[in-house]
Amino acid sequence: MDTPFEVLGLRAGADPEEIRNAYRRLVKQCHPDMVQDPSRKSEAQQRMIRLNLAYEEALRLAMPRQRAAYFQGLPTEEAVTLAERMLQKERPENALRQLMRSEGRSAAWYCVYGRVLMQLEQFREAHQAFRQAVALEPENNEYRSGALEAAVAAKKEQTIGWKMHKILRGFRKK
Repeated sequence: MDTPFEVLGLRAGADPEEIRNAYRRLVKQCHPDMVQDPSRKSEAQQRMIRLNLAYEEALRLAMPRQRAAYFQGLPTEEAVTLAERMLQKERPENALRQLMRSEGRSAAWYCVYGRVLMQLEQFREAHQAFRQAVALEPENNEYRSGALEAAVAAKKEQTIGWKMHKILRGFRKK
């Protein structure tokens, strides 16, 4: 697994300014809005998520403790609450950032993570997240429902109709 600095194409121990510059340069190259091909848009979203997480982690490692308070771990409940707010605003990348700040992972955490992945159309990964939530709290029907919805979406994603839908949606955005 690459270190945050490697993801950004930097040497370990780069300073915050170098990190910001590398991040901005890479965002311009791989932002999903810059990709016109619908089949490559998912790849670009994955790359952007990886880049965002690497950026935050590299800054956390490079910044003095007093300036890195934002990046410190959050209690799991607080991270889940903040992530849910971001999901309500249809900002799944921001929700993911909040979840990654969590000090731990609970069933609720995995459920929200699954919902984030659903919004990002990462259905198989969402299904795994919901299954983890169900494993932690087997009687919770919300988690079971999420797992079923994700499994159905993952299956549907493999159909020609879904692939055509994504292609047509990409044309409409142009």
